[in-house]
Amino acid sequence: MKRVITIILVAVVLVGLVVVKLKSNQKDVKAKIFINDPEVAVLVKTSIPQMHQFESSFSYLGTFDPLRQNVVGSDANGKIISIKFEEGDQVAQGQLLAKVDDEMLQLQLDNAEVGLEGNKNDDNRYSSLVKENAVSGVQAEKSRLSVRSGEIQKKQIQKQIRSTSITAPYSGVITRKMIDLGSFVGNGTQLFEITDISSLKLTVNVPERDVLKFHVGEQVTVRVDIYGDRDFKGKITNISVVADRAHNFKVQVEVPNPKRELMAGMYGSVRIGNNTSKTALSVPRVALVGSSKNPQVYVVRGRKAYLTNFTAGTSDGDYIEIVDGIKQGDIIVVKGQVNLQDKSNVKTN
Repeated sequence: MKRVITIILVAVVLVGLVVVKLKSNQKDVKAKIFINDPEVAVLVKTSIPQMHQFESSFSYLGTFDPLRQNVVGSDANGKIISIKFEEGDQVAQGQLLAKVDDEMLQLQLDNAEVGLEGNKNDDNRYSSLVKENAVSGVQAEKSRLSVRSGEIQKKQIQKQIRSTSITAPYSGVITRKMIDLGSFVGNGTQLFEITDISSLKLTVNVPERDVLKFHVGEQVTVRVDIYGDRDFKGKITNISVVADRAHNFKVQVEVPNPKRELMAGMYGSVRIGNNTSKTALSVPRVALVGSSKNPQVYVVRGRKAYLTNFTAGTSDGDYIEIVDGIKQGDIIVVKGQVNLQDKSNVKTN
């Protein structure tokens, strides 16, 4: 009895020590984790929108999208028995991506071929007997129909077998793999996402006053942020016939990318020439938050920074024209945005 009590006491002591140690570790971890306090003011640098002169070469900001990006699905039912590619691999049009088990279908095909062979033999015999008036024409007709039915059944099974080989519909890169070896798939199951960046689509929003400067089929110059002043060639492939609420039109430019130097999601700008320059209210490019499709900046009011949408117009690389959403005299955050959230407290240096 005393031994049992001793064991229980030792166990209780050990459990107590473990609990104390865990609480101590928890305190250490919490002390090392940085927790952003929304009440603490973030130090930022600010500026105000200024009138900026945009020269004869105008630039319109946009974001690159892939030429094609689709998900390859399964037309077959069964278990994946082979996967040929992984995420990040380059594939060519028609290449085998994965294979679904087709053993049962092959057996069904063998059975259909045996039945078809029997029907053909019967049809040959009935054809000879009809000539000799040994059987009726109705029996011979049923025999011919059985042969046609067997041929159709064989083609159906062959199509099902072909669908067990999943192939690439076009050349591109596997950007997502949604199956593993041994996965069971059915008709419509998503298997791979293939992205084609052999060319990219740059979509820019062009104000109503400038849209007539663009023409479908026109060659334009494209610049990419990370490549500085290097020029890429592009061709206008589409101009929207409907403006958005801010009276901007979407203009799409296709940019060849044979060396895959460009990637989807990068910023780019379309540059076109003009005979006149103009002066417009603008913000520095460094103040931009988010994507060019939905441009935003932080506007300081009082001691808080508010994430504000605005409509962008012309850009020359350093400045972006303000069409709507920001007024002259607004205080704009140009440095320190990475530490901000909407309605964060701020202080300026």
